[in-house]
Amino acid sequence: MSSAFEELANLDRLIHEPARLAILTALASCQKTDFTFLQRLTGLSAGNLSVQLSKLEEAEFVNTEKKIVAKRTKTHVFITREGQEAISQYWKKMEDLHNAAGNWKSEE
Repeated sequence: MSSAFEELANLDRLIHEPARLAILTALASCQKTDFTFLQRLTGLSAGNLSVQLSKLEEAEFVNTEKKIVAKRTKTHVFITREGQEAISQYWKKMEDLHNAAGNWKSEE
């Protein structure tokens, strides 16, 4: 059986990357938001947010929808069921690893 410290190295890197973790965590709370709000919330540049959303869309963790509103493009971002499950499992694993690390005793 691997230790909590070894399991940390095996976390899903798609989710563990800070920008994507922030995006999925935010969307898990609100289910849907617009691009501009998500950009302000995460502090990411528009370009970086677009890149990270593309990666999450490829993994089918989010969907985006673009509409024209008052001659401007409005982009909404939705978390998918798969994305919701993935972020929930991620935070559960982090909590379990945190608890295991707190109970860890050095063998030295």
